[in-house]
Amino acid sequence: MDEKSNKLLLALVMLFLFAVIVLQYVCPGTECQLLRLQAFSSPMPDPYRSEDESSARFVPRYNFSRGDLLRKVDFDIKGDDLIVFLHIQKTGGTTFGRHLVRNIQLEQPCECRVGQKKCTCHRPGKRETWLFSRFSTGWSCGLHADWTELTSCVPAVVDGKRDARLRPSRWRIFQILDAASKDRRGSPNTNPGANSPSSTKARNTPKNGKNFHYITILRDPVSRYLSEWRHVQRGATWKASLHVCDGRPPTSEELPSCYTGDDWSGCPLKEFMDCPYNLANNRQVRMLSDLTLVGCYNLSVMPEKQRNKVLLESAKSNLKHMAFFGLTEFQRKTQYLFEKTFNMNFISPFTQYNTTRASSVEINEEIQKHIEGLNFLDMELYSYAKDLFLQRYQFMRQKEHQEARRKRQEQRKFLKGRFLQTHFQSQSQGQSQNLSQNPSQAPNLNANQNVTQNLIPNLTQSLGQNPSPKENRESQKQNPGQEQSDSNTSNGTHDYIGSVEKWR
Repeated sequence: MDEKSNKLLLALVMLFLFAVIVLQYVCPGTECQLLRLQAFSSPMPDPYRSEDESSARFVPRYNFSRGDLLRKVDFDIKGDDLIVFLHIQKTGGTTFGRHLVRNIQLEQPCECRVGQKKCTCHRPGKRETWLFSRFSTGWSCGLHADWTELTSCVPAVVDGKRDARLRPSRWRIFQILDAASKDRRGSPNTNPGANSPSSTKARNTPKNGKNFHYITILRDPVSRYLSEWRHVQRGATWKASLHVCDGRPPTSEELPSCYTGDDWSGCPLKEFMDCPYNLANNRQVRMLSDLTLVGCYNLSVMPEKQRNKVLLESAKSNLKHMAFFGLTEFQRKTQYLFEKTFNMNFISPFTQYNTTRASSVEINEEIQKHIEGLNFLDMELYSYAKDLFLQRYQFMRQKEHQEARRKRQEQRKFLKGRFLQTHFQSQSQGQSQNLSQNPSQAPNLNANQNVTQNLIPNLTQSLGQNPSPKENRESQKQNPGQEQSDSNTSNGTHDYIGSVEKWR
């Protein structure tokens, strides 16, 4: 009994060695070696899942179209395309801005010198920049310029008109469909058709022919608010911000100051929250919306409730039609979506910092609710942005997995067809030699073919080339006749070759 077991084991070992030798002969390249390593190695953990488990529990709240989820920008860095980074305070924009100038694989990387804040990011072979941001062009449109300022200022600055931010401008992001019947300073048009992809293309492609791709980073409103308070408490003011809207900055009556003196250093949290003119309140909505729709900083143009509604809808629409936006709480997913959107890869992965100055601030539930109330528009915008962000991530990952599965199936079919073709050629050559030497062995050809047919499935199964049960069911649904053709390969030389050609 033991002798029979040893013989069986020896036969299996010899069969395996023969299969490895045949595979090495058929496909000696590194591609097949990688396939064998992938077959025997355990699957790698998903680096994006370890960042945050909320995507696994994520249930979409909003219905977005395929066009809203699929973000693919044919970014021509050698042409006229320009990435414009809208940097909102205390959202992690400084870190992301440094990634853009120091951490992207480019044919001509940005030139960053020690001791200088700005880097030179020229297009290959040109002395033009492809990036409009704090670390490439500086604050060319003012300190932390918002959407309203950037969209009216960037085209002129790119054309060399550095004083354009001081000139009157009637730049409109939304194309009002019934502009002929309404005054431009009348009530805003909330027609959803004004935010259609066609109008987006029009406002991102100005008369000078350049394509402006706006990007930004958002953050949880409570964390961002506390981080700004700590920053102001240390002496930051952002007094250099222009707040230009409709060609002019706001008056002191339209935008009063919350403090007297040079800065607001040492400000308690209660005093910071009690100032009704504090721009930290709903800052993300204000900086992403078109302020010209509500009369800029003049609060008497329309009722407060209507103003808030218009600002929120404007910010949502601008965010959705942006080329890209990321979330501070999802660094790796932000990196992934940027790379897929612009087809530009970062050198090193982003790092998720869960411990920040804002996280070190201990507040009770009452203060938490009060801050959420002060930033109720930002809370609604962030909920919308997070839903869209995670839906885009899941959509892109699913698309990537489908493409990888299709490539694996094609590789299996190619290897199987190549193996069968090589085996058939070697068998035909051996049979031709046997026939020329011993014509009497011709009746045994059918028996050899049957042995070969029984050997091929065993070799294929030993090599792990058969697809998984799920993929096998899918391939049977797509090609119901393939299994039948596999079983009929012994019906003559022509059927055999036909099956090989079909596999190829």
